[in-house]
Amino acid sequence: MQEVLHKSEFVNEPFTNFTLEYNKNKMLEALNQVKKEFGKEYPLIINGERIYTDKKDKSINPSNIDQVIGIVQEATKEHADMAIKSAYENFKTWKKVPYQERANYLFKAADLLRERKFYYSALIVYEVGKSWVEADADVAEAIDFLEFYGREMIRYAQEQPLTRIEGEKNKLIYIPLGVGIVIPPWNFPLAIMAGTTVASLVTGNTVVLKPSGDSPVIAYKFVELMEEVGLPKGVLNFITGDGAIIGDYLVSHELTRFISFTGSMQVGLRINEVASKHKEGQLWIKRVVAEMGGKDAIIVDDEADLDSASDGIVASAFGFQGQKCSACSRAIVVESVYDEVISKVIDKTKKMLSIGNPEKLENNFGPVSSKRAFDKILNYIEIGKKEGKLLLGGNKIENTNGYFIEPTIFADVSPNSTIAQEEIFGPVLAFIKAKDFDEALEIANNTKYGLTGSVYTLNREKLQKAEEEFFVGNLYLNRKCTGALVGVHPFGGFNMSGTDSKAGGRDYLLLFMQAKLISEKITNT
Repeated sequence: MQEVLHKSEFVNEPFTNFTLEYNKNKMLEALNQVKKEFGKEYPLIINGERIYTDKKDKSINPSNIDQVIGIVQEATKEHADMAIKSAYENFKTWKKVPYQERANYLFKAADLLRERKFYYSALIVYEVGKSWVEADADVAEAIDFLEFYGREMIRYAQEQPLTRIEGEKNKLIYIPLGVGIVIPPWNFPLAIMAGTTVASLVTGNTVVLKPSGDSPVIAYKFVELMEEVGLPKGVLNFITGDGAIIGDYLVSHELTRFISFTGSMQVGLRINEVASKHKEGQLWIKRVVAEMGGKDAIIVDDEADLDSASDGIVASAFGFQGQKCSACSRAIVVESVYDEVISKVIDKTKKMLSIGNPEKLENNFGPVSSKRAFDKILNYIEIGKKEGKLLLGGNKIENTNGYFIEPTIFADVSPNSTIAQEEIFGPVLAFIKAKDFDEALEIANNTKYGLTGSVYTLNREKLQKAEEEFFVGNLYLNRKCTGALVGVHPFGGFNMSGTDSKAGGRDYLLLFMQAKLISEKITNT
């Protein structure tokens, strides 16, 4: 493989302008192309071998449940064992591949992804129900991760600064960990899946990738792309299946060195517990990198630009139907402007959201991801009807063939109520009244989570106080609490939001490496 292809400074991938006729037509072509592939079967990939199993599973279009995006395999524990052992054997050679070459795989994959941006966006629209704009942003973020982590590996491979002393030659190098289990979520089915996978690969580790059952086809297509750029077989192994059957096995395996997980708090804590138990033949303490969700709040002060705050609340609460770990699920508003903000948010929700199948450009509010999510969210809405005042929505959307739920707003919610404390992961927003800015901060900090938060105020002293006291990993001032950009907003949270991994930041790759100090005595001979 040739020398490093990209040496320029990292720049975020631009988003697609769908008001341009050319881009709109390319997206329509891609949607038709993906539709022609509906119902195809996708195998496991272990050590480069395609494997089909007796038991299958279907990936369904949440906008139209009669459409089968693809058929995937149900892996057994035996398949999981094969995948881990394949990764373990191939680690012996992959860890010796020069960092330039490993980075080049990422740069080449980014180039291919750019060429096929519309195709991957279309697949995301169908498999998880994102709008065109949200799907395009997902692909752009995946490209960003490839470009950013490739450059980061080059940076980490350079000479590291050490204090120099006479008589010794010292150097610090970063070496890979081993076999990683990567368990990404469905809500950013390309971006987070690709980012967590390539961060592990570019640092010299080998991977067993187990994607979400709600987005396995997107993951398979990405693995194919990595094969296309020449990634050696067995370095990236792909298995699908029931987490209840193979999840604990993958995490507890004695050859597993680390687990990179993004998902719910409950599953993340389970992974951490299983990983902490030593097994016979295990030579290390397993490392867990976990991002586990949030109960994110936007604070609106009485000295805020209320129109800007209302725009931010609507975008943060209902973008991708509230199915983001960074989504605003609590709007905490100072009482003197409480009624006005609610009025503006309801008005903007009605005007800004177009509900329907995201296959059409004009629809920016689609379905929730699955029947499981659909039922869970509707149950929380019923709880909310008892805990607060329902102002908007509150129902499933009839006369559709998908998992559509109305954007739902509750007011006068107690800070300690169920819908103010538990992660709903859907289009449900709770308004909470605070007597002043100080109480709003107290309310914002009163959950077990600490992922994102936002504060709207024009008072500089209050912004400074929020910087000091709002306990979240990503704090945004006078802007929405979603939409982190790679390299710009390193992403990760505190408390039960995870291990504050800061994905897309300069610290992230350290999580997949270990530092080795080499000291040589200098002699005169």
